[in-house]
Amino acid sequence: MEPAAHQVPGADSVGEAGEKDGMRGIAALSLPARIFVAIAVAVVTVGVAFHVAVVFLQTAPDNTVSKRHAEVVDSYVYPEFERNWKLFAPNPLQQNIAVHARARIAAPGGGTETTGWVNLSAMDGAAIHGNPAPSHTEQNELRRAWEFYADNHDEKGKPYGLRGRLSEQYIKRIVMLRFGTELNGGSVERIQVRAVVTPVAPPEWSDEKSDSNTEYSVQPWWQVTSADLPGGAK
Repeated sequence: MEPAAHQVPGADSVGEAGEKDGMRGIAALSLPARIFVAIAVAVVTVGVAFHVAVVFLQTAPDNTVSKRHAEVVDSYVYPEFERNWKLFAPNPLQQNIAVHARARIAAPGGGTETTGWVNLSAMDGAAIHGNPAPSHTEQNELRRAWEFYADNHDEKGKPYGLRGRLSEQYIKRIVMLRFGTELNGGSVERIQVRAVVTPVAPPEWSDEKSDSNTEYSVQPWWQVTSADLPGGAK
């Protein structure tokens, strides 16, 4: 004789409730709400597909499509989505690079005044020091922006094509975010940046020889426009 099957009280009602809950969701929304959700999903899907496609074209070897749309691809990828492979280089950087900036301001009583050099990299270092979870912006924004700029300009500060102009705009906006439109009681009219490159001495046990002199890479003065200001028009 087989034992009688035990049935949990209320099991049928729980199953029915689960089935009813499963039938809810988008179907329970009103028609306008369902249309809105469908449009939102479509927009997100198209946006993700576009991003993946453009980043793939920028990363992949040169081909007909990437060459034909190179300007669109570069303008989208740089500088926010640019990738850097120096982490895997066989000979990593052996320099400390600090980015300085200064401004030429219109004095309230007339005339102009040039500020001293401000060490922007030191500002980021101070914000990171002692912080167990520093932001990505504090750690990398200025450093990566300068690498992007230096890779796309010649020794005299002349940009190489579109990427050079984009990197210049990027640096200008970062500096203006730090300085603001008013500085030392005057309006900022022009800005100038420089890189201070200090070689890292090799360890005592190494036979490698290196130059210990600090080098300065001073860029031309840049006129500040509305496009360089936070929230400014492009």
